[in-house]
Amino acid sequence: MKSTINFGYLIFLSVVAALGGFLFGYDTAVISGTIAQVTQLFQLDALQQGWYVGCALVGSIVGVLFAGILSDKLGRKLTMVISAVLFSTSALGCALSADFAQLVVYRIIGGVGIGVVSIVSPLYISELAVAQYRGRLVSLYQLAVTVGFLGAYLVNYQLLAWAESGTQLSADWLNKIFITEVWRGMLGMETLPAILFFIIIFFIPESPRWLIVRGKELKAVNILEKIYNSITEAKSQLNETKSVLTSETKSEWSLLMKPGIFKAVIIGVCIAILGQFMGVNAVLYYGPSIFENAGLSGGDSLFYQVLVGLVNTLTTVLALVIIDKVGRKKLVYYGVSGMVVSLILIGLYFLFGDSLGVSCLFLLIFFLFYVFCCAVSICAVVFVLLSEMYPTKVRGLAMSIAGFALWIGTYLIG
Repeated sequence: MKSTINFGYLIFLSVVAALGGFLFGYDTAVISGTIAQVTQLFQLDALQQGWYVGCALVGSIVGVLFAGILSDKLGRKLTMVISAVLFSTSALGCALSADFAQLVVYRIIGGVGIGVVSIVSPLYISELAVAQYRGRLVSLYQLAVTVGFLGAYLVNYQLLAWAESGTQLSADWLNKIFITEVWRGMLGMETLPAILFFIIIFFIPESPRWLIVRGKELKAVNILEKIYNSITEAKSQLNETKSVLTSETKSEWSLLMKPGIFKAVIIGVCIAILGQFMGVNAVLYYGPSIFENAGLSGGDSLFYQVLVGLVNTLTTVLALVIIDKVGRKKLVYYGVSGMVVSLILIGLYFLFGDSLGVSCLFLLIFFLFYVFCCAVSICAVVFVLLSEMYPTKVRGLAMSIAGFALWIGTYLIG
């Protein structure tokens, strides 16, 4: 069967869906470079600053709650279109917002987009992927998230350097967005990938599994035939999916209470929320602030954050290569052990670093080791596990619950 698979087409579909992950990553990480400027401009106290960072996560929680229902009712493709519209609206609104209240509203809209795409993109990839490569293909989504982080850090670093170079633009409104209030440009640059995502979604088909659920078998077979390069294999996959579906009942909340499925839902919730409590988003949101507290200038702290993003991305590539060979659980065991060690070292640095005269480069090394351990384990594995754990008919609903737990954890950390 391996030789008949149309890998080019399969990877194209996975990359398009994973672009949603890039937007997720950019929208999540871009905030880190804007905190100091927005706090100064709008004279925010500590509580308001926390709300500025956390408000998008409130939107994400709302998005996650509705993502499963939307993707089950409207289809995976249309739900991704909706998320692209939300990202575009948020990016433009943030760049042009007149006051802090407007900025928060547009951040929340972007958050809803994050919540929706965090469920529907990996779900779409997992439903298209060939079984033996599913781990790697779903991990493409997590890779795209980390590339989004890196993209945001690079944009923040470059725009700040440009703004501080003394360059002046021809139009006053451009000067305001990219020079005097450069945080607007940082948030607004997301418009470009968001519009690209919106356009390119129209070039991919609906999930064949969703079409089969809806009784549109002819369309499903046509898509499967393109993936497997064989009408025989396409019909075989159709029959296999139908046999799975006939053994399941309608997607309802009551179905989630069945002993086996309920246990899987609880495990999914625990994996999602504990993955956030390991603190990775504290690094993603407050990395530059932490580095500044260690005695670095604003520009240096943003450069260090670029290094964090680079390690995150490269390690995710490594995870992508080894996830189907090493296995999900082993990666988590090794990675989380490394995270524990690195967090202890970071804590010791802040406790005793000054008194012992330890260079801030050690803090960077501990941070990069932490990011490496996190990216190779829990970050790479969580979406793969959640997309594989549940029966087809409750997958959207169950992933929404696990995703809801994930964003509650993220909000509390933020």
